[in-house]
Amino acid sequence: CLQEKESRLHGSERYQQANVVVLPNHLADDFEAFCRSNPAPLPLLYRSQSGETSCPPLAKHADISLTLTCSSASSAASGPWSDMVCFYLGCSFGFEGKLKKAGVPVRNVEQGRNISMYRTAVGCFPAGKFSCPLVVTMRPIPAALLDAAVEVTHLNPLAHGAPVHIGDPAFLGIQDLSRPDYGEQVELQPGDVPVFWACGVTAIEAILSSKPRLAFSHSPGCMFLTDIPDTPSSPLTPPSDSLEPQHTKVSHNPLLYSLASQAAVAKIRQLETVIGEDPGERGIRALFVQDELLRSCLALSHSSSVAITTGFPTHYMHSPPDETDGPPGAIAMATMLLSLGKKVTMLTDRRAVEMNQAIIDEAVRNGVLKAAIPLVTFEDSGPDAALHFLCHHGDASKPRYDHLVAIERSGRASDGNYYNMRGINIKHLVDPIDNLFIAAKDIPGITTTGIGDGGNELGMGKVKDKVINLMPKGSLIACDVPADFAITAGVSNWGGYAVACGLYLLHTCPSHQRYLKKGLGLEPVTPQDQLQDWTANLPSVDKEESFLSTLVKFGIRSGKTAHLAMEVDGLTFHPTHSDIISRLLEVTQRSTTL
Repeated sequence: CLQEKESRLHGSERYQQANVVVLPNHLADDFEAFCRSNPAPLPLLYRSQSGETSCPPLAKHADISLTLTCSSASSAASGPWSDMVCFYLGCSFGFEGKLKKAGVPVRNVEQGRNISMYRTAVGCFPAGKFSCPLVVTMRPIPAALLDAAVEVTHLNPLAHGAPVHIGDPAFLGIQDLSRPDYGEQVELQPGDVPVFWACGVTAIEAILSSKPRLAFSHSPGCMFLTDIPDTPSSPLTPPSDSLEPQHTKVSHNPLLYSLASQAAVAKIRQLETVIGEDPGERGIRALFVQDELLRSCLALSHSSSVAITTGFPTHYMHSPPDETDGPPGAIAMATMLLSLGKKVTMLTDRRAVEMNQAIIDEAVRNGVLKAAIPLVTFEDSGPDAALHFLCHHGDASKPRYDHLVAIERSGRASDGNYYNMRGINIKHLVDPIDNLFIAAKDIPGITTTGIGDGGNELGMGKVKDKVINLMPKGSLIACDVPADFAITAGVSNWGGYAVACGLYLLHTCPSHQRYLKKGLGLEPVTPQDQLQDWTANLPSVDKEESFLSTLVKFGIRSGKTAHLAMEVDGLTFHPTHSDIISRLLEVTQRSTTL
């Protein structure tokens, strides 16, 4: 039967429920293809034969035509039924009982309301005559219970599976939660986070877009009740998966959480451990903050346009004054980001434009970079210069970049100067790129990452107190400008390599990719897919050695010793840096299902 709202709220959680779509036979293949292309909103439980009114796998004695003929559509249904095909689609009401058993409050049930459903600005993958926006349900979930809600629903892929978005509804194009397109408003309680699942009402939008001469669907919130118990032994419920996704908060303003599998998260944490080694004995472990690498990688994975800056002119007595730490890590990140389809821009000092352009061109010729990267500068020409640089026409609602990354970039101290680790002021060699990171704090939608190995780098203001108290000359050299994420490493380049590896792990993580794509247009990630060209985008010993030799060729010196040699921060490329790169790759490519 098609359950009425009141009965659903008070007892039907014991059985699997389904959305219903009935279409003319000539549209059936297109609609099935549409379901297969958009499995999160349209998990197909059963497709009938033309004219078939029963659905034996779901309900032995059901006759959908009797249900329809009880409605006002009876006259239309009785004639052409032999030409109609029924589709039964999984429904998120099927996991609400499991949420309650896991201790997760179901606010719509508590409030005696139908679930809130919203039409989004996210387009489904079209198939044949069918195309439409994704429709989602929203359930308020206490922040402390997000992982429980994710785990329960992940194990029910035929009831829409894990959430497709957690956080600010504006990411989905939803402007006002108090005005659902279907259902009723469900109110958030203090401490709740809006969590969105793909919704089978997407099928109604698809029907409306295709304009068939005749079609039927369930009324939103009134579901087809199957004979299948809503229990872990249900044939519609897959076996328990130990690699379920877990949530991580990526941004506070706007609020955004992301999902990745426990296996992918564990590997990224291993990368963080590797880069935290300190063979130069600089005391960098004292600045370590857990999971900054993970959060930065997730934010970058969600980004579309990234600006990367580097350059630390520590050798003020030499020309050029720059060091070999920074550019290799920047190029490694840029390579992976470009391969993921992100727009990447390099940001440098005006004094170094010609040299850095030549270095980028050389990297392209040597195969370290697949294509040239735009190179830009920033000049502080007035109070709104940073805003106009970061946003189109200076409009904070239209950011040009959604992530800024600084790696081994001179950071401004509290007195307005820039210091190397010896406490020498090098301000005359540094453009005020810090202003962009400061301005970004007040622009919703732009996140920032700083990568450093001493505490005087741009972005390390996030750990300023630790730098002041624990690093040599910390009270003088500490960067005063924070980033959202502060990645610390024994050598900053290693942090860039780890970001590239972390992005690779997220790209090959089905749980994360499903979340990024909102469960639309998915194809399973296979080992062959993972290997196809993607390992070539990772840093490698050969590529990094080649790029370091290019830097030396341009007269760029080791940071600690000023040697014009194959070393970074006084550590020779072989064996120190080559070993770290090899270990990062070993963690990244170790065979594990993500």
